[in-house]
Amino acid sequence: MNANNWSPPRYKTLVAFAVSMTSAKSLTLGYCRFMREPGWFFADDCKVEDLRRIIEITTELADYPHASAVEHNVVVYDAPRLRSALSNQHARRTIMAEIARALSSGPGVIAFRDAFVDVSVVDRATAVFRQIIEDQHVAGASRGDHYAKPGANDRVWNSLEKLAVCQPSTFIDYFDNDILALVASSWLGPRYQFTSQVNVVNPGGEAQSPHRDYHLGFMETHEAEMYPEHVHGLSPLLTLQGAVAHTDMPLETGPTYYLPHSQKYPMGYVAWKRPEFRDFVNANFIQIALKKGDVSFFNPAVFHAAGTNRTSDVRRMANLFQMNSPFGRAIETVDTKRVCLAIYDQLRERVDKGMHVDKWLAVVAAAAEGYPFPTNLDRDVPIDRLTPPAQSDIMVSALLEAWSSDRFAKELEEYEIRRRSA
Repeated sequence: MNANNWSPPRYKTLVAFAVSMTSAKSLTLGYCRFMREPGWFFADDCKVEDLRRIIEITTELADYPHASAVEHNVVVYDAPRLRSALSNQHARRTIMAEIARALSSGPGVIAFRDAFVDVSVVDRATAVFRQIIEDQHVAGASRGDHYAKPGANDRVWNSLEKLAVCQPSTFIDYFDNDILALVASSWLGPRYQFTSQVNVVNPGGEAQSPHRDYHLGFMETHEAEMYPEHVHGLSPLLTLQGAVAHTDMPLETGPTYYLPHSQKYPMGYVAWKRPEFRDFVNANFIQIALKKGDVSFFNPAVFHAAGTNRTSDVRRMANLFQMNSPFGRAIETVDTKRVCLAIYDQLRERVDKGMHVDKWLAVVAAAAEGYPFPTNLDRDVPIDRLTPPAQSDIMVSALLEAWSSDRFAKELEEYEIRRRSA
């Protein structure tokens, strides 16, 4: 055979043809074997020693002036102390930049002590979630887990929407939290979107497998290998993971395992399933104990796993957040219209009584879709601005102008009609 037939352009043509003839997995394996080119990551190239060198870093408290401590390489903030500085816009931006730096070039994991000063709010939400779980058991419903054995825990998927519908007042009290809004906007900017899922690890529940999270972390290795190198850097910028402690979480209850600084290992999305990497994480992880009302956040590229609950009587509960960039796709479908309508009357009443603007805006951000795209630009035409109004813009106008609930519902329905393709 003429050697010219196997030149790189010719081979690329053959690879393209193979897409229609083979599975993605077999194609990727062939590509790995014969065509290692710059700009791509492959699991076979991953070396634990490279990860080891990256994580052998000591997080220095001096690098985070607004933090109160460093615990096991995790940056820890005292939420009440931090709140006192947030009213100053310059200080607020400085703090936001510090948080973003801790999550990116720092350890990738941060925690806030006493993020919920009034833990009765957390208790009220806990009661709602426990009732939902009990109803699931009665109905015989099974809620699987991405990384744990079936039965090790209980799940409430889309806990955000379910809390709003079941108990609107608690939803408002829960999401008017300025720490949640601060961290979400620090990493994602404005118009972020919340999703949340409750995870209860029951007594004796074993740890999850170490992993990275959504987006690329929810793919098989051969799928992740098909995304170019720069997308591996993009994926963790589109989401932020968080968890509200709904119970006290001493170490014996199994709070989350973390490998601080591991988000800086660029090949992690194709490495995390390899046995040697899972063994390394299991041998080197850290944990920080949390109290009810504390909140932790972490870069989704940090190697992590829910820990083993070694107690005989504690049902460890956390409300897991995935905070989403407006420019990415969230993992769950949330009926934001339903959420907005469920909480509107009570939120409007509080706004009318003088609720602080930052608090009710934080609730709107958690409830409503903040980004107007995709839409139907034939019908949803921008007027006097570059974009049409988002659902959150409509809700803000409704609250400022004290619309009736009927008018608000009508405006949301018209908003949906404008966005439909036909």
